[in-house]
Amino acid sequence: QVQLVESGGGLVQPGGSLRLSCAASGITFSIYTMGWFRQAPGKQRELVAAITRDYSTNYTDSVKGRFIISRDNAKNTVYLQMNSLKPEDTASYYCNAHLFFNRYWGQGTQVTVAS
Repeated sequence: QVQLVESGGGLVQPGGSLRLSCAASGITFSIYTMGWFRQAPGKQRELVAAITRDYSTNYTDSVKGRFIISRDNAKNTVYLQMNSLKPEDTASYYCNAHLFFNRYWGQGTQVTVAS
């Protein structure tokens, strides 16, 4: 059974930082592309950042220079370090594991950026 369990969300002031974690089980973690998506109320889910098995990364333009995605294959965990947070980063953040036709999702963790 595949499980992706996110943690690290919460309430933070503008300009603050959070680190999200996603622990995976039930998959050969090291060969999957791992990603973070987010969905704000009334908006479509969007890709925030992804990291491949070869550690190549890509980011949506709005988070470049502020967010960093990383992975620890020994811990089956992917991270999203979020710095200089803005109110528009407020959303539910979802972990995703992708390999060919296989795609798995976590349950999501809420990030709220407000003063």
